[in-house]
Amino acid sequence: MLSVTALAKSFVTADGAVAAVDDVSFMVAPAQCYALLGPSGCGKTTVLRCVAGLEQAERGRIEIGGRAVSDAASGLFVPVHERSIGMVFQSYAIWPHLDVHGNVAYPLEVARPRLPRAEIERRVADVLSLVGMEAMARRPATRLSGGQQQRVALARAIVRRPSLLLLDEPLSNLDARLRDAMRRELATLIRQIGITALFVTHDQAEALALADHVAVMEAGRIVQAGPPTEIYARPKTLFVAKFLGAANVLTGLIEARDAQGRARIALGGGPLRLMLVTEHRPGSAVDVVLRPENLTIAAQRPASELNTIPGRIAALTFQGSHVEYEVDIGDGATLRVHAPAQPDLTRDTPVWVGLDPRHVAVFCKS
Repeated sequence: MLSVTALAKSFVTADGAVAAVDDVSFMVAPAQCYALLGPSGCGKTTVLRCVAGLEQAERGRIEIGGRAVSDAASGLFVPVHERSIGMVFQSYAIWPHLDVHGNVAYPLEVARPRLPRAEIERRVADVLSLVGMEAMARRPATRLSGGQQQRVALARAIVRRPSLLLLDEPLSNLDARLRDAMRRELATLIRQIGITALFVTHDQAEALALADHVAVMEAGRIVQAGPPTEIYARPKTLFVAKFLGAANVLTGLIEARDAQGRARIALGGGPLRLMLVTEHRPGSAVDVVLRPENLTIAAQRPASELNTIPGRIAALTFQGSHVEYEVDIGDGATLRVHAPAQPDLTRDTPVWVGLDPRHVAVFCKS
């Protein structure tokens, strides 16, 4: 449904030209929800704006539904209103002088050729019912909550039945509780409609919950793309590992490898040793990434201290479903551990943190 090939876009600043997007390529299948995830300034919104036709790329080609809408090599550039897209902006862009019905009907009223009034009314009623806003059709836009504005913006984006739905940080203006609720609603609605969607976000929880496929961007490039579970469990770079969820990062040195491919890693140059399967060679300095939820914590010394890190609880924070333990492991290093509350684990308690080598990522230091 969407094909982006070798896309490049620069902006001129006081310091010269800056590459916002650098050789970005990806494809979105029909009815797939695809996320561009990354920090501010990584180029994700610029990609979205190029797809929408709000920016013109300097290089590359964009196709929507098999039709080329942008091709820098031939000079082709289809304007926004001729692309079969719907867009939900970060600010929602709800017109304050119109009611809910007027906001949603507007794209149909200005479309050419214009639809009959009865068809407009039918489509508006259908999408308002879909987003649960049919009872508020005549409510003024100025009397809508943040969640209601988000629903109206979505209804307005899909009322023309576009081939592609574009969402720019669609939940960032909502408070935390409403954001969680709307995340679930939006995911359900996109799948119910069966529309192809491309959205950009800096929120990894949002990307993991909504997307069928995630592309992580850094400095204008896609550094890893794949299903959310794959990217989270098997990050290819330290940047991806740290950006996609909480991560403990420890420095280490590969000392030796055995016949099974397991490497003995010394952490921090000290006596602590880990045994993990890794392709890195002996002598390599590495970063070892441990997810807090993949660690265990206990006050009893384990029978085997292999892949176990001793420490002392420096702080603990109750977070409802779990407790976050901050464990001091010496030399100024700490580990965050997410585990069920245990009455014998209090501040200053000596503990042993266990890790499963299947859930450890190791990256060679540059």
